[in-house]
Amino acid sequence: MPPAPHETATARLARLLTMVPWLVNRQGIDLVQAAADLGVSTEQLEADLRLLFLCGYGQMPDELIEADWEGGRVFVGNADSIARPLRLGVDEAVTLIVGLRALREVPGLDERDAVDRALAKLESAAGDAAAPAHRVRAEVAGGGSPELLARARRAIADRRRVYLRYVVPARDEATERDVDPMRVVGIDGQWYLEGWCHRAEDTRLFRMDRVEELTVLDVDGTPPPEATERDLADGTFRPAPDDVTVTLRLLPGATWVADYYAVDTVRDVPADEGGGLVVTLRTADTAWLRRLLWRLGGRGVVLEPADIAAEVREGAERALAAYAAVPGA
Repeated sequence: MPPAPHETATARLARLLTMVPWLVNRQGIDLVQAAADLGVSTEQLEADLRLLFLCGYGQMPDELIEADWEGGRVFVGNADSIARPLRLGVDEAVTLIVGLRALREVPGLDERDAVDRALAKLESAAGDAAAPAHRVRAEVAGGGSPELLARARRAIADRRRVYLRYVVPARDEATERDVDPMRVVGIDGQWYLEGWCHRAEDTRLFRMDRVEELTVLDVDGTPPPEATERDLADGTFRPAPDDVTVTLRLLPGATWVADYYAVDTVRDVPADEGGGLVVTLRTADTAWLRRLLWRLGGRGVVLEPADIAAEVREGAERALAAYAAVPGA
């Protein structure tokens, strides 16, 4: 049986890490009772127990967790390493302290008191070993209004739908859409809202610094069963196999393009060669790219492919010719 709807691999792992020591200390508990106490169905509990056969600290049979629930009672063995209390090393403690301090600075965080309590306990337990944490600073993701971030988080907690006015750079326009929010996540220095977009009828990521307006609606915002969180381990951009790779030369004054759009590579141009950047990016639709380059007014140039460079040049020439045809222009 697969994990419950909407359940991510991380959520299932968290449940298993809680479940194993709980069962180890309740050997022989009734299967139905265990499922009820753990807040899952008996089918889900059985699926989790089957998964445990593949888990352990090694690959040999005696290194894997044992689970038996025949006869309606649950027994879990060879899991003492998971059942023991967690003991942190110095590096782990310092990493957690630095992370919690950074978390306190997250805009719109409602659980700051809980973070403060956890941080105080961790610093007290670590003692002098936590001293290196004072010399380390972690930067939290930026971008996006703290007020809008707080609204988004409140909508998620209350299961409310939100109305967004969202800027789409690829089309150089602002769109309006209703979204059932799923999570707020920080990636590569930016905050994103992920949710089920009723306009696209699919899951979408919305960069919070491109949200012009966010209103929490008095409408149930529970995402539909087909809504799934995207795996963001490799970032937010998902290029298609047939996307075109474009190389751009960005002069000083246009280098902001490398921060605003998803680029694959960035190379600095020496000052004695004019400065700026050379970047590569991939796109399925070059129309927005042409509009961007015309807007840059010569501070951005397509180096390759040649056909896109020709399209940009010809479009600019047509625009100039149209101006010349207007009296007094």
